[in-house]
Amino acid sequence: MIIFSYLLSAIYWIYFGVLLAIFHVIQVICNALGGYQLRKKAVDLLNYLLLYGLGIVGARIRFTGFQDLPQNCPLIIVSNHQSTFDIPPIVWGFRKHHPKFVSKKELGKGIPSISYNLRHGGSALIDRKNGRQSMMEIAKLGRHIEKEKYSASIFPEGTRSKTGTVGKFQHPGIAALIKTAPSAMIVPLVIDGNSRLTKRGSYPLQIGTKLSFNALAAINPKGRDIKELTAEIEEKIREKLEQ
Repeated sequence: MIIFSYLLSAIYWIYFGVLLAIFHVIQVICNALGGYQLRKKAVDLLNYLLLYGLGIVGARIRFTGFQDLPQNCPLIIVSNHQSTFDIPPIVWGFRKHHPKFVSKKELGKGIPSISYNLRHGGSALIDRKNGRQSMMEIAKLGRHIEKEKYSASIFPEGTRSKTGTVGKFQHPGIAALIKTAPSAMIVPLVIDGNSRLTKRGSYPLQIGTKLSFNALAAINPKGRDIKELTAEIEEKIREKLEQ
């Protein structure tokens, strides 16, 4: 089994790299010819292919709760963070809501397709060593989703959990988004399985992993104490993960 794991993982990573290279060019062309809307279609397709391409290593993928997402208002997607594989399901699952990300600034350069999308798609690139810059970028993102009725994805643990155990959620980023996107609803998102997929690291990937992405009932943050609300979201996600 371990031999197949190495073999199939190699095939997936080649597939992954080729997609990033091809769609980087496609994004540039789409951006030049049709601007944001055309480029977004390319980004959606790329993330669909990255996600469902995990079928190469036997991954089984399940989305739940997405049919009940609020409409015609901004969304703040608050989720646990297990691996870099968390991004494609958020892009694909929330594609009708134009998800943007709060991401470390290092990802804004050097990675085909991904860096280009972060820079040109309206995401917040933050310097985790510079709190003021981080809050300004997040506030800018909040104003953007408020104006366009888009969504913003934030991982309040601050970094991914390699074991899948949920870390403590930090509230300042959520607070900044709520302040600058006052009509937004919060959608807790439970990510399960990505830590098992990468339990040996990026290579080899675990064969036959069940991956689930569960959007919980939306929460109206108006009038809520942000620290208490953040702790409540963390607890809801822990409960779904049986932690």
